[in-house]
Amino acid sequence: MLSTILLLGALPFATASPLASASSFAGSTETALYPPPSATFSAFDTFFPDAEQVGFAGPTPTGDEAEAVATAPAAPQKLDTYPLLNPLTEHTGETPSFNPLRYWGNLSPWYSVGDAFGLPDATPQLPKGCELTQVHLLHRHGARYPTSGDVPSQFAEVVNKAATTTGFEASGPLEFLNTWTYKLGAELLTPFGRQQLYDLGVAFRVKYGDLLKGFTKLPVFRTTSEARMVDSALQFAAGFFGVQTYQQEYYELIIIEEDGFNNTLAPWNACPVSNGPLYNLGTDAASKWAAIYLKDTVPRLQKYIKGIELNVEDVVAMQELCAYETVALGYSAFCDLFTEEEWKGYEYGNDLNFWYSDGPGQPTTASQGIGYVQELVARLTQTPLTSFETSLNSTLDGNNVTFPLDQPIYVDATHDTVISTIVTALNFTSLAANGPLPTDHIPKHQTYFVNQIAPFASNLVAQVMSCPASAVTSSRSSSKESYIRFLLNDGVVPLTGIAHCETPNKFGLCPTADFIKGMQQRIAEVDYNFDCFANYTLPMPDTLTNGRIIQ
Repeated sequence: MLSTILLLGALPFATASPLASASSFAGSTETALYPPPSATFSAFDTFFPDAEQVGFAGPTPTGDEAEAVATAPAAPQKLDTYPLLNPLTEHTGETPSFNPLRYWGNLSPWYSVGDAFGLPDATPQLPKGCELTQVHLLHRHGARYPTSGDVPSQFAEVVNKAATTTGFEASGPLEFLNTWTYKLGAELLTPFGRQQLYDLGVAFRVKYGDLLKGFTKLPVFRTTSEARMVDSALQFAAGFFGVQTYQQEYYELIIIEEDGFNNTLAPWNACPVSNGPLYNLGTDAASKWAAIYLKDTVPRLQKYIKGIELNVEDVVAMQELCAYETVALGYSAFCDLFTEEEWKGYEYGNDLNFWYSDGPGQPTTASQGIGYVQELVARLTQTPLTSFETSLNSTLDGNNVTFPLDQPIYVDATHDTVISTIVTALNFTSLAANGPLPTDHIPKHQTYFVNQIAPFASNLVAQVMSCPASAVTSSRSSSKESYIRFLLNDGVVPLTGIAHCETPNKFGLCPTADFIKGMQQRIAEVDYNFDCFANYTLPMPDTLTNGRIIQ
């Protein structure tokens, strides 16, 4: 039966009042609460028995498990964002060639990136002759409302204050602001975000369900304790196992996400330096770039608004409102305000923010992600963890019940910034090949894109497979060996930056034993105590591409 280990009381839900009538002032906040406070499920539950009580289910024979990554002739592609609307569709009636939803950085919905990482011969499908033996999934939560007090709500306050104290008036493309109200909650998943994780669970069952035959006991999947994290994990499980049975088919380990608790899926709490001035490096870099790419945008939009003196931060907030309103409400009038070049500029601002705060240009990044790498090596080698000097949780990671080592399928839910730190800790150097990122222009041959690394519902998959040498090299040998490779949002990532995996392979494969050696070397070279507790001197050098300062 599904177990919620270390769940501290009831999960927090959005605090809201009953549906409020729209204020006459632009920028005011509308909130709603469902179910209505007066409605209780128990009041009439005897009138609505569940399916087991009703019976008459009809025939219920189950079919065999799917393994589409091995049996399908081609890999399915995740390209649509139904029921969200590409803003440009409204004007053309057709699917436009430019899709703004792909340029929202970590606020973009995930999509299949194809051969974006430089391996045109590799797809998610297993190479011919290979057999899947194990799979590891690390996924981000689905689309959510903004974090509490973030810039979208701040912009709404600016508009509302102007509407109540000055001669506020908006015209032309900004005319909608005259009656616009702020309808976004905070932190929780949006309906589309719930759909994303349910769909991901369904797709994962279709691709990898056959591995369930290798379980001798119920799986343990993991998430953190924040409401959107638990919701994402449950939505995934409902899609993977089915809504009627998922609560009896696995254990959900909920790891506390809070100061004072070690958690590899939320490692910043165990790395205090990462939460100080160092974390502002990304914000500062993005701000420098915003002043450049929005230099002409601010005066262009200012012509259509009175009572507010727009600045760069306001316009960035409008771009964020486009993203957040779209993933929450299906469409946003803010999206129509910006050109293709301005959206590309917004994406690059997100790339800069992640690069210098949570990516290769941040000296604590590798240490933050190294805890998950230690867990991965333990799972691959079936070796219990005994040293807990990083973000590992000795209580949970040291227990073979809460941290089993014999599962064919592993599923972990985490955050965008954590995926960014983990791919840095794994030393996926192909993603950082064009770094460090400049703050005054977009480089021609950019390789680091947040919309490909950590969008909403981003998923990193490690496929472990048994392949004959003839399937991997030009050898005619039929002897089989274990290999591993990684898919990031369906794109196969080259492992050439990992020690012992340097020899290029067109399928992205590395012998598992060599990969483990490379990860053990990476773990040894990361000095967690220095990286997370050192007294850094600012400004930092902007030459880092490895997620740490090499000592």
